[in-house]
Amino acid sequence: MTVLVLSFISEAAALISWTYNLGSGNLGKSTMLTRINADQKAAIGEIVKDYLMNHPEIIVDVQNALEAKMEKEQAEKLKTFMSQNAKDIYRGANSSVAGDPNGDITVVEFFDYNCGYCKRGMPEVQKLIQNDKRVRVVFKELPILSKGSEDAARAALAAKRQGKYWEFHQAMLSNKGQANEASSLKVAESIGLDVAKLKTDMAGKDVADELESMKALAKKMGISGTPHFLVGDRSIPGAPEDLHEQLQTLVTDFRKAGCNYC
Repeated sequence: MTVLVLSFISEAAALISWTYNLGSGNLGKSTMLTRINADQKAAIGEIVKDYLMNHPEIIVDVQNALEAKMEKEQAEKLKTFMSQNAKDIYRGANSSVAGDPNGDITVVEFFDYNCGYCKRGMPEVQKLIQNDKRVRVVFKELPILSKGSEDAARAALAAKRQGKYWEFHQAMLSNKGQANEASSLKVAESIGLDVAKLKTDMAGKDVADELESMKALAKKMGISGTPHFLVGDRSIPGAPEDLHEQLQTLVTDFRKAGCNYC
């Protein structure tokens, strides 16, 4: 807010200076602010400051307008990016999917197995899948918190190669304590996976390449925190208390309007 105020004062001072020079016929080749002396500049600054102090609501209006403009620009950029990269985001080959594999609307979640908010949001995602039999949920590993997060992500992708990604995902996010290689192998064993094969796949190039592609996609989209949900050209960062309601509303809205890429 301080930066915004200073910027506003600077712009106002420049405008007043320009008006002063224009009125006096002194607008020449030099810059506007050099046409008045230091005392005049200080006086102009005090006038603007005094006005803003007596009308602070202007700053709020400016801040709100700026935020609205930035949100609109970001939404347009996100919409364009999503439409151009829809296949990688929503319909990538070998995606990690829960719900209806052929669902009409896809929800995407970027997550980290050591993320507390991801753990908190999981029941909301489960509720969405249980209540909406036509929804398709794609999970994209974004292990940003620790090496253990990366080990768990590799284990999840290896579990998918045994046909139990969703089972592993739920068990891993429900598991108490740190997510790492040891806890991942323990969870894998508890859901009946071939642990020896899992360890081999975890170390394989296919899993490494798949994980790197998801990291690269998140970077291109500017996603640096987890969880982060996408539906159509809309996003929900974090895990708000009404996450299920927000997700279901977006799914319903896009289902009614139609979405040719999600």
